[in-house]
Amino acid sequence: MSNIPQSIPNTGALKGVRVLDLSRILGGPLCGQILGDHGADVLKVEPPQGDDTRTWGPPFRDGVASYYFGLNRNKRIQFMDLASPEGQQEIKELMAQADVVVENFKVGTMEKWGIGYEQMQHVFPHLVWCRVTGFGADGPLGSLPGYDAAIQAMAGLMSINGEADRDPLRVGLPVVDMVTGLNAVIGVLLALHERAASGRGQLVDASLYDAGISLLHPHAANWFMNGKIPGRSGNAHPNIYPYDVVSTGTSPIFLAVGNDRQFRLMCKHLGQEGLADDPRYATAGQRSVHRAELKPLLETAFAALDGVKLAEDLMDIGVPAAPVLNVEQALQAPHTLHRELVVKMGEYTGLGAPVKLSRTPASYRFAPLTEGKAFLDAANDA
Repeated sequence: MSNIPQSIPNTGALKGVRVLDLSRILGGPLCGQILGDHGADVLKVEPPQGDDTRTWGPPFRDGVASYYFGLNRNKRIQFMDLASPEGQQEIKELMAQADVVVENFKVGTMEKWGIGYEQMQHVFPHLVWCRVTGFGADGPLGSLPGYDAAIQAMAGLMSINGEADRDPLRVGLPVVDMVTGLNAVIGVLLALHERAASGRGQLVDASLYDAGISLLHPHAANWFMNGKIPGRSGNAHPNIYPYDVVSTGTSPIFLAVGNDRQFRLMCKHLGQEGLADDPRYATAGQRSVHRAELKPLLETAFAALDGVKLAEDLMDIGVPAAPVLNVEQALQAPHTLHRELVVKMGEYTGLGAPVKLSRTPASYRFAPLTEGKAFLDAANDA
């Protein structure tokens, strides 16, 4: 792939921040990409064989998997053997120039090489050091390697995902890894904000396990209150109803009715005002209790209607509803394109930044695989 010309202006809020991304796979690279999208000058250091995700395909382009392309935009790449004395010396020189280090080596690996946080914090006290791990560095599981699906199992996420009469199910995307990457970004920004006052960096600890447990709302809140172990409810929400996929005369739609007013509006639109007056369905709590009786009544009312048109009509009257789209349909949807959530840079196509800032928006300056030997001499030229 040809490099994208560096003529695209850097408009991001993090312009001038220099990030040394030593991470691989998903959580750390996603953190680095987000920081890069918002203006940081990111140099990703990969081992001589490259990030493992270069091989995670198909599909491939020029021998590199799509998985890698999805996580390494707005970075320049340098290959380095950190296990060698030469690599260790060079990485120290890069740390001296950096504001942020992002790494997700197994705990103890960088320390073995003499370039871990505890060893470097006294040499480079200004550094914000973001460590992404499976379980953190201490505790009963501390220092063990972690993987998204395994954390989904251990954190209870699989136990609440899937149909009630089927086995526990992994969420169909690496949600733990991705949330860990988002948590890492939040931690880096908090630490940079504090450094502006103190002049000192600190360690940002972002673990997959913590991220997985943090995702348990509202199931944790329910268990804290009533002590009942949550089960699987398929597409339905555990607390409110109708918040579920329902059949129509054509394609299914998702209803997200969150209050009594919305339910009454929907019933009026269907000519089923009696449902809203029925004590079993008149209030949110009762609808949740009587969901098994309510769902077939709604699907009977929807049986002669087109799903896409019904969803549009319900949204127009203030009732949250949506057609159930596949990935291709979602990425080609007019609103997806309007929100600039698909980015094209030469041969590269990727997902756009979901956070929009009015004065300092994200910018897309480097496609993945852009090589670079060191940080830019002047960050304003990034």
